[in-house]
Amino acid sequence: MTDQSKLAPALWLQIAQGWLQTFRDYMGVGGRRKEVVNDAASLRRFLEERASHVAQTSLYGYLRTRAGQRYPELFDEDIFVDALNIAKWHVWLACLADLTVYAGGLLAQQQPAAETRVAQLMQGIVDTILRDTDIPADAGEGFTTHSDQIRTRITQCSWATVGEDEAAFSESPAALYKWAPLVDNLKQLDEEIVLNSVRFRWQEVRRDLRQALDVDSVLGQLP
Repeated sequence: MTDQSKLAPALWLQIAQGWLQTFRDYMGVGGRRKEVVNDAASLRRFLEERASHVAQTSLYGYLRTRAGQRYPELFDEDIFVDALNIAKWHVWLACLADLTVYAGGLLAQQQPAAETRVAQLMQGIVDTILRDTDIPADAGEGFTTHSDQIRTRITQCSWATVGEDEAAFSESPAALYKWAPLVDNLKQLDEEIVLNSVRFRWQEVRRDLRQALDVDSVLGQLP
């Protein structure tokens, strides 16, 4: 039987190694991917791509680390696959919401007088993404309710009060912990590590957006 007192440090090490590998895979060996976010279309693309990336690497990375050599076998179990599909959509929704709040906050901080236009922009982007996504066949019954909660969060957001720290990323860590298809006693052992692992993944995304975002250009194209 595994010594549970030694499990958490080992899990943390494996997750950290996974971060490095997925970061290299995502950015490309030998260089960084340069981006410019200067209009609504490029902002939407950034939100979609990075929310999906963080959701997938967080969820699949955690499960792979926890399952170890048994990870491939899990996909032979229909119950697990169904639960995993549901989990990936809920974690993605939470990631999309967190990153949208952060991005809108960056816009509003630099041009406080444009908060109303920022609100309209961010609501429009999220509505479009969710409309295009529709209701995935494998997302489960709760997807529509969660989508509506995301819309409500974006509609009610006070953009000018969103800071540049990690406070905006409040839902994605909890979503991974809640929806990961593992037995509760294992997740309870991992809770702090899992929550911190998602927060860590957002650090690079936050830096990238701050560097890529051309606030004047984005807001200058709004009506």
